Parts: sequence; C-alpha cells; structure tokens
Amino acid sequence: MPSALNIVIAGGGRVGFQTAEILAERGHEVTIIERDERIVSEIADEYVATVIRGDATNPDIIEQAGIDRADAIAALTGETGLNLAVCLAASELAPEIRTVARIDRAAGEAYTRFVDAVLFPERAGARVAANEVLGSDVQTLADVTGDLDIMLIRVAEGAPAAGKSLAEVRFPAGALVVSDADGHRIAGSDTSLTPGERYVVAVEPDVADEVLNLLQG
Repeated sequence: MPSALNIVIAGGGRVGFQTAEILAERGHEVTIIERDERIVSEIADEYVATVIRGDATNPDIIEQAGIDRADAIAALTGETGLNLAVCLAASELAPEIRTVARIDRAAGEAYTRFVDAVLFPERAGARVAANEVLGSDVQTLADVTGDLDIMLIRVAEGAPAAGKSLAEVRFPAGALVVSDADGHRIAGSDTSLTPGERYVVAVEPDVADEVLNLLQG
C-alpha cells in the first residue's frame, strides 16, 4: 500500500471515530459513513474526516464515499451482519480494496474467508483497528502513559534510512529505535536498518510522520 491511504470507515461510533482520528493524524485521508444524524453532526464538528450520512450497505452511499479510489474500508459498527455486508459490497465495487470488519463472536476467524481482517469487540480498540486497516508494515504495539506510541515498523526498500546504521540516520528528538531486527537485543548506534526487517520504535506524536517517512519513504 502507498504511504498515504484513502480510507473509508463505516460507523462513526467510539471505535470508528477514534480510528479515524489516528489515521488522520498519520496523514491518511478518511471518510466516515454514519447513519445517525446526531453522530454525523458531532463528527463534522471535529473536522477529522469527511462525513457522509447514510447506510453503508447501500452501494450508492459507498460509491459517494469514493470507494473506487479507496485503499481500504473498515466496517466498525456494532453489528456483525452489517459490517460483513459493507465489506462484501465494497469488494464487489472495488475488488482490490482491503476490507476490515468488526465482528461480535469468537468464531470470527471463519469470516476471514470474506474479509482481509476481523476485529473482536473486546480487542477492537481504535489503535488495533488502525493497525488492521494499514496492514502489517506499521503497527502500534501498546499505549503507554501519555501520548507516546510503541510501534513495530518494517523498513521499506528505498526508504531514506534503509540499509544505514542508526549512527548514520538523523532521527528527530522524540523518537527512539528500541530493538534490533531480530528483537533479541536493544538497538545501538551500529544497528543496521535492514530493508524488509521490522524494528520496535518509541515515537512521540509530533514526530511520528517524520519517523515513518525515514523508515517507510
């Protein structure tokens, strides 16, 4: 996937809205589809994402949301059937789109026949949802005190930092590469940022984009 994505989120409740906030902060373009007029008004006031009022299972509505140019759709309402219907409709209209559905039962893995990733309610926090929308190259591992993120980032081929040692890369203040590529040792100045390998990185929100640009391009 490209570094800046066009993402559609069905459902503007807590998980949907917070996921949109995280994705927007990371520089992605987000459109939320929500059928509740009150929630639509609240989201619009926050200026986080484009908001469309309507039923996301309606092909006309998801086409209005720009599904033909979207990289991913995340159906994050509290209704499993609706979420699956949204993802299936999106796949029909845009076969290459990444689909993520929030589901309400433990046998959710069975649904991966129909969608690219599933989320369970007890695990479906906004950061987990954002990880699934973006795929595996950048993942937030945990929330810690305050706004600091602990992220697992795969170094992309051709990224500015790819193939260089930490001593050769000028990371911004507020970022720290924690582990080496195999995850067995704390990173040091001689740690090489190997393309295709993943590293644990602690990041303050203000410098997250700069760090992702260095490691992802």
